[in-house]
Amino acid sequence: MSSLSKACLEISNSIKGFRLSRSQSSESGTSSRESMLSVRSATNSISRVFKSATSRVRGGFDQQQPTAPPQRQRPPSASRYYDKAMLALASNYPRTAKDLLQDGTFLTKFFRYFTPIERCLLGQVCIAWKNILYERGWWNGILVVIRCKESPLDEREKLYRSLSQRAIDSICLMHATDADMEHLIINVPSQLRSVSLKQCNITDSGLEMLLAKLPSIYRLELVGCNELTEAGFWSSLTSSVISLTVADCINFADDAVGAVSQLLPSLHEFNLQAYHVTDAALAYFTSKQSNTLSVLRLTSCWELTNHAVVNIVQSLPNLTVLSLSGCSKITDDGIEIVAETLKNLRILDLSWCSRITDSSLEAIACDLNLDELTLDRCTHVTDIGVGYLTSIRMLSRLYLRWCIQIRDAGVQHFLSMKSLKILSIAGCSLISARSLTGIAQIRQLQELELTNCATATTEVIAYLQNALPHCEVIR
Repeated sequence: MSSLSKACLEISNSIKGFRLSRSQSSESGTSSRESMLSVRSATNSISRVFKSATSRVRGGFDQQQPTAPPQRQRPPSASRYYDKAMLALASNYPRTAKDLLQDGTFLTKFFRYFTPIERCLLGQVCIAWKNILYERGWWNGILVVIRCKESPLDEREKLYRSLSQRAIDSICLMHATDADMEHLIINVPSQLRSVSLKQCNITDSGLEMLLAKLPSIYRLELVGCNELTEAGFWSSLTSSVISLTVADCINFADDAVGAVSQLLPSLHEFNLQAYHVTDAALAYFTSKQSNTLSVLRLTSCWELTNHAVVNIVQSLPNLTVLSLSGCSKITDDGIEIVAETLKNLRILDLSWCSRITDSSLEAIACDLNLDELTLDRCTHVTDIGVGYLTSIRMLSRLYLRWCIQIRDAGVQHFLSMKSLKILSIAGCSLISARSLTGIAQIRQLQELELTNCATATTEVIAYLQNALPHCEVIR
């Protein structure tokens, strides 16, 4: 059933005296044509109800009720006040379907059933709808992407005004230059909080201008900005930034990490993907960040070793999220240090750490109470390691993509994980069809990924979908 149909059905059922028939409210087997008929029926019914209500309001006051006792006649002045009050009361309610579709109270509830993309289209229907949808609160969490090479300056000015009206505070610029930064600063809404710059040719001065002129920015993402230098980070970063992501910026190395640690005392989240960062970079972090930095993701930092892990656990003992994805030089010894020290850790990503074995999983199971664990492409992990994980009572998300040594015995261990809601065993080709069907015993499962599992046949998928109706099976 479409969003429009659901919205009409839900809201119409809350109107006193108005109910759709059972055949209209049933969702099973509803085709798109039936949905349109349901919407048309809802509109006609709303119109009939409000016409009836209007006639009762207009004519009901002068009709004598047969069972009502005789009432004292009101003085002329009191009658006038009474009539005015009842007329004002009646005027507060929509009288026709057209009035209903322009009523602010109704539309505020109605628009909640649509996605942001659908609301963009609904805002073009009429001025009344646009005015409501441009109010604050409808666009929270929306990221607007602007491709500067394809968007002329005059179009961007209109877009910036629209962002200001809708109170949208997150923006992403692609292929921007220093001139585009200056244009953004002049026209951007003052409430801008999050800026993402991808494949941009901005220089150090452009980044410095952006952060100096817009001190409200607290989330900054830099991807593929190869003109930025380490000196630019020292001159640009401001203390208001609490979330920083840097990826594929070829000049970002150890000294730039030093700028991050020294200039961002309130940093809460740091995501870094850099090929040239070494163990020395992590030594820049001190106890100043220990109480603020909670999320650290180091992706494809190929030069990091177990010495970097030692620096992390000494300076940042309160981490709740840690990713070492693609840090291929880290071994079991480093993971044992993590497990022994980072007691607050809830999410751990060790994907593409090719030297990780079952020993790491044993240490994790003994010392950590994780919610999420990612072991994609950890090819030395076996069924024995999966067995260790059964002791993590709160583990709800487990990713084992292309852990090619996982077999049927590993699936049996999954059945003991009572909190497991998301499981990925994509590419685990040694698991039999019989074991896959056994996953149906995990009744609380919400998502199951079986991509590139040779035994995940059409029949197996159909069986799992039937046995786990609330679980999304991805093939």
